Amino acid sequence: MTYTAWIILTAALVGLSCGLIGVFLILRKTAMMADAISHTVLLGIVIAFIITREVSGMYMVIGGILAGLLTAYLVQWLHSLEVQHDASMGIVFTTLFAIGVILIATSAGNAHLDVQHALMGEITFIPFQTISLPLLGDIPQATAMLGIVFLVVLFFIIAFYKEWKITSFDPALAASVGIPVLLMHYLFMSLVSVTTVASFDAVGAIMVVAMLITPAASAYLWSDRVSVMLVLSSLFGVVSAVVGYLIAAWIDTSISGSMAFATGLVFLISFLFSPTHGWIAKYVRPKQRGYVKE
Repeated sequence: MTYTAWIILTAALVGLSCGLIGVFLILRKTAMMADAISHTVLLGIVIAFIITREVSGMYMVIGGILAGLLTAYLVQWLHSLEVQHDASMGIVFTTLFAIGVILIATSAGNAHLDVQHALMGEITFIPFQTISLPLLGDIPQATAMLGIVFLVVLFFIIAFYKEWKITSFDPALAASVGIPVLLMHYLFMSLVSVTTVASFDAVGAIMVVAMLITPAASAYLWSDRVSVMLVLSSLFGVVSAVVGYLIAAWIDTSISGSMAFATGLVFLISFLFSPTHGWIAKYVRPKQRGYVKE
């Protein structure tokens, strides 16, 4: 595959994984938890680096998962103390992210790990760091990891599809029928953390947030069925990756930033032209009803 193809494939895998996860973030009304975790995983990555002195590998994933779970636990704990949920997220993610930034500046200054890299990623360098896999040959390390993460996310979404739906719409009903709501919550936060960590090196925190929230929000405008939303959200993530790369190549700018911008374009088109929830449909429909009455 060409250099360009690897970049687009890597970003598309981010879009696929984040698209699936994002649907349930939207349905659970915890979209900004994605923003919180995408920043706080930095703390887990930095601590993993300080302990192992490695900037990639399984230790980074483990550190990110633990940081994500810590974020979810602290937010839930503060909320149980009658702190508003949005305020809890703001307090936890800014504090943990700030600790991560301080640790980078004081303990990881000579490593390939910095705040700019954490926020924007280095997707242009992805094709140069390769690993050799049976049958596949040499492929970029980030692409391989994102492919594995996508398969893991897809497996858990399919395996617990009924549980995800019930716990998203009615946690009380889920608890009454014996579904472990708290366990499902932390499992879901683990999937968010894994997806975020895997995407971190390639596209940075900003694009992870964009891919987790915006394609799912766009899909929500097109359909009220969860299964259709999952397909559309993943598709919108891939489309955003391709269109974003084309925009970046056209005006010679940040690839990750352009892909995040492309998710906004997809949402704008959905907001305007969705046949059920779109702005134009809502504007035209009352006039059509009035015309019939006359």
